[in-house]
Amino acid sequence: MTRFSIASFNVKNLIGPDQEYYEFQRYTPEEYAWKQDWLADQLLTLDADVVGFQEIFDEAPLHELVAEADRRGIAANEAAVPDPSKRYHRKAIFRKIAFGGYAGADLAFAPNANDGAPGQRRPGLAILSRNGFDGPPEVIQALTEPLVIPMAALGGEAGAGQYVLHRLSRPILKVRVPVGGRIVTVFNCHLKSKLGEFITPEGAEFAPEEVLTAYDPAGRAMGSLRAAIRRMAEAWLLRREILAELDRGHPVMVLGDFNDGEHAVSSEIISGEVPFRNYSWMLRHDARAPNDRYSKEENEQITEAVDRVRLRSAEKTFVRKSLRDMVYTAAFGGVFESIDQIFFSRHFDPEWDKAIGEMEYFSVFNDHLTDGSHPEAPYNKLASDHGQIMAHMRLFEP
Repeated sequence: MTRFSIASFNVKNLIGPDQEYYEFQRYTPEEYAWKQDWLADQLLTLDADVVGFQEIFDEAPLHELVAEADRRGIAANEAAVPDPSKRYHRKAIFRKIAFGGYAGADLAFAPNANDGAPGQRRPGLAILSRNGFDGPPEVIQALTEPLVIPMAALGGEAGAGQYVLHRLSRPILKVRVPVGGRIVTVFNCHLKSKLGEFITPEGAEFAPEEVLTAYDPAGRAMGSLRAAIRRMAEAWLLRREILAELDRGHPVMVLGDFNDGEHAVSSEIISGEVPFRNYSWMLRHDARAPNDRYSKEENEQITEAVDRVRLRSAEKTFVRKSLRDMVYTAAFGGVFESIDQIFFSRHFDPEWDKAIGEMEYFSVFNDHLTDGSHPEAPYNKLASDHGQIMAHMRLFEP
């Protein structure tokens, strides 16, 4: 029996000291040291076999972070894990508290193709794997062929314009991870945020909607609409890659900062449709009479076609098993929500008769999150503004 853990960790703007990433934003050496200290403790606590990181500006600070977590883990093991000379060293508790370490791990980094000069930097992402990778990592961002989305007018006819996407706002990183004699395809993503996209007129210094002293509510709403369309287009591109892996018969896990909840349209694009309870109740697409419904055989065919490519939410699976009623990974303006997700294919759903494994537990590390509108909120500017999530997986014997 093989167990492994997989986590998603938005580190919030990881970059070295004295480097301007966004306009007028940089870390002093002291702030950088504080941030690395906090991140190393979080990574040590996670102790995950596979970690997907988001908001990585440069690769070097991430290597420093992993090395520092290793140093702390080695010290903790020396202090807390008994050596074989102790008669009690086989106790299961010591296997649980021992830090696995990343000395032989592989790290894949995907820089952002939209990255710019100081003050105009754009973050990439990375995946750390104790099990290494099977084949080279793949980065998906600049599209060889633009994604063209034809828009339909009311009634379904074409000719209502189109939306064209040439490049994702941030890369998608795809790796294949060997686990227990199997290969699992892992996608790490960071979809477009809800921050509005505003268009700067030619010759202007900034977009009119950015001038808050001349507040333009309709214009800012249009910016949110643009961001939502981009996020959903990016979700569809990720979905296309997922389907290609599922069609090859590969187990799939998708993690990252979706910038939307599990039931948002963008997240449902990624996960796929949930099968209707019984398609035999549904009118056929070519119905000519009120009783023209799908047959029992067609119901089974459609259900299998939908379920085969549907992803399961690790969070929802955990909530259903534990009766826990609240999981959140972000807090802003009084709203606590989960925008970081881990999805997996039915290969890890024990209700499927050909499943290769299952999720045993789901961990959420969010004690550092506070709603900044409260005066008692601790100073957490340098910590991450996201909670970390981790799925504990178990593979069945082949």
